[in-house]
Amino acid sequence: MPELPEVETTRRGLLPHVQGRCVVEISVHQARLRYLVPADMAARLQNAHWVDIRRRAKYLLFDFTGGSVLVHLGMSGSLRIDDPAQPRRKHDHVCIRLDSGIVVRLHDPRRFGLMVWAGAEPLQHPLLDALGPEPLEDAFSGAHLAAHARVRKVSVKAYIMDQTVCVGVGNIYASEALFRAGIHPLRAANRVSAMRYVALADAIRQILAQAIDAGGTTLRDFLHADGNPGYFKQQLLVYGRSGEACRVCGNLIRNQIVAQRNTFWCTHCQR
Repeated sequence: MPELPEVETTRRGLLPHVQGRCVVEISVHQARLRYLVPADMAARLQNAHWVDIRRRAKYLLFDFTGGSVLVHLGMSGSLRIDDPAQPRRKHDHVCIRLDSGIVVRLHDPRRFGLMVWAGAEPLQHPLLDALGPEPLEDAFSGAHLAAHARVRKVSVKAYIMDQTVCVGVGNIYASEALFRAGIHPLRAANRVSAMRYVALADAIRQILAQAIDAGGTTLRDFLHADGNPGYFKQQLLVYGRSGEACRVCGNLIRNQIVAQRNTFWCTHCQR
């Protein structure tokens, strides 16, 4: 699944090509995604100008004159910029043609993504209004994590992946941040000290910022808007390295299913 850095990379890749452009045509070839693409989407956006693209957690907000469209890439989705002369691929479900001559295509083989109308106040949409703070913004801190962890007995890894606590910390980056902070992923959230939560918050910010700078993590179907893969995967220290030697101490990396997700940690560096 594309995680926060991949979604942010997509946002940055698309924005220069679409901002200020006018929508000429929208073609919906498959409306049955996670939610139905609204039947009136094309009518709402016809001749609208594309004002901005924002990100909230792993969602993208396409801001047009007249309202916003909420987009999620699901498990296998991607957004591409194409020449309209290029044939539409089998799983290009929604195509937005602009007055510049380009077309933005939502590609989603598994159809777990979504593209829905969010209106004039998109942050109040039910999919967004209960989300926690963004990890790269000031509202996110070690103090915030510690305060909300006091009555939480779940593992600290499951805790930081709770989107009501903070957003966008998916499976890969949770494992990497916990390694950087030296915290065992199975430790109960309410058994982590406030000082260690400060270190963890810093690690989350650093990991996500580095992943964004590196262009995200290539996993399975994810590609950037320009079709090029991300490269943060090359820098992963624990995720996907079970049975290998830790690059810091030389001890083994282990893995276990935690909260239904594969979790990796160093048997020496994390306590």
